[in-house]
Amino acid sequence: MSQYANDIQAVAALCEANGDTWNSINPEYAARMRAQNRFKTGLDIARYTAKIMRDDMAAYDADSSHYTQSLGCWHGFIGQQKMISIKKHFGSTKQRYLYLSGWMIAALRSAFGPLPDQSMHEKTAVSGLIEELYTFLRQADARELGGLFRQLDAAREAGNAAEESAVREKIDNFQTHIVPIIADIDAGFGNEEATYLLAKKMIEAGACCIQIENQVSDEKQCGHQDGKVTVPHEDFLAKIRAVRYAFLELGVDDGVIVARTDSLGAGLTKQIAITHREGDLGDQYNSFLDCEEVAPEDTKNGDVVFHRGDKLLRPKRLPSNLYRFRPGTGEERVILDCVTSLQNGADLLWIETEKPHIGQIGGMVDRIRKVIPNAKLVYNNSPSFNWTLNFRQQVFDAWAEQGRDVSGYQRDNLMSAEYDGSELSAEADEKIRTFQADASREAGIFHHLITLPTYHTAALSTDNLAKEYFGDQGMLGYVAGVQRKEIREGIACVKHQNMAGSDMGDDHKEYFSGEAALKASGKDNTMNQF
Repeated sequence: MSQYANDIQAVAALCEANGDTWNSINPEYAARMRAQNRFKTGLDIARYTAKIMRDDMAAYDADSSHYTQSLGCWHGFIGQQKMISIKKHFGSTKQRYLYLSGWMIAALRSAFGPLPDQSMHEKTAVSGLIEELYTFLRQADARELGGLFRQLDAAREAGNAAEESAVREKIDNFQTHIVPIIADIDAGFGNEEATYLLAKKMIEAGACCIQIENQVSDEKQCGHQDGKVTVPHEDFLAKIRAVRYAFLELGVDDGVIVARTDSLGAGLTKQIAITHREGDLGDQYNSFLDCEEVAPEDTKNGDVVFHRGDKLLRPKRLPSNLYRFRPGTGEERVILDCVTSLQNGADLLWIETEKPHIGQIGGMVDRIRKVIPNAKLVYNNSPSFNWTLNFRQQVFDAWAEQGRDVSGYQRDNLMSAEYDGSELSAEADEKIRTFQADASREAGIFHHLITLPTYHTAALSTDNLAKEYFGDQGMLGYVAGVQRKEIREGIACVKHQNMAGSDMGDDHKEYFSGEAALKASGKDNTMNQF
């Protein structure tokens, strides 16, 4: 017996037990409302989605073609429409997640107005957006199920048993729009206690996966900007443990932690690590510092010096009171960061790179896997990369190395539209098209995400509409550029009243008031034109 049938029976028994005072309650209506509200709390969602992620990670370990994907969403409606679209086009949400980007919260969701990605926004905006996203995804479930319930009633009224059975099967096998969210906690918004407190809020809102980076909280920078400052490993590991404790306290025992390293592009540190013995983690961190050997008599007032072996070293300190790492040590620091994080409770890695190059990523992952064989990555397919130029230059360089004639191309000008129809451009575009599959196979990438795509799509679509509507096209700019496409492509929100919950409200009015219900979806509703 299906859950829907079980709920009908359970409510019917409850009504019978309460006697005549519950005679007006329709058990099937109550069962429908239960089905439309499957997830009662954020913790229900976190536990459900954590299992999805764990199962997907195991599937990827067995076969790298089973990688997962997500797009960053800055509003609940954007996340909802994305999942509705995925179900429409692919029939399943399997291996598709949502990404919550700290960058987009800073730029779009702060009461201060647009901010750079430097952890200056209100930290509760992070958990607030998680809750908002899941509110909209739950509403998508309720809306779709509501449509199926209306189809079920219509089939019964028509006496069409075959149609009724078909609709019941769809209800019984309904796939929720609820999917995992990989949520960005930046550098933890303070010390390890602050990280723990915010992680709890995020998990309570529904997050099964939290991504944390090894930058200094009060010096945090966007991963694609300059001036990044990392912390010693023990500081970062304390925050990883704080997130794990938050998961365990709330009963999300299989919650997922993504440890992000910004060391590839971070040339600075705020602290000299504590070290107790030669070769320990603090000593390894300090070994990357840019130092000069000094004699005791050469030290000056205010100098910071430390012993390493039999040498007295003075790290080069900047006017900002930060310390510089030796140039060229970024990749070595990344490897140590990743191995250390996985050995101390992290589940997945995030290596922030300066370009999308499979060889570079794969080379680092190969070294990590010599220590942690099942190491795998979440990777930022970032809009901060110029994908067209990067891949055209990669093809140019490969052709030059192969001895092919590249005299018809200017490497520094490959972004030019004059090359769009060229053989080089076609090969580069094909490499971009297959990048995710290739990188998952060759570079250990389990999850591909684009951090802020819907920031760009909102701007682009608004620009196109503004250009046409306020120009010569007038109303045709909206009709031809938006509405006509919505209708023909089956975009759910073309019936915007339905999308906003009008039909569900009518259902509830009928449940509560019967024939006396004043409904919005009658013959005079202009949505009937669609």
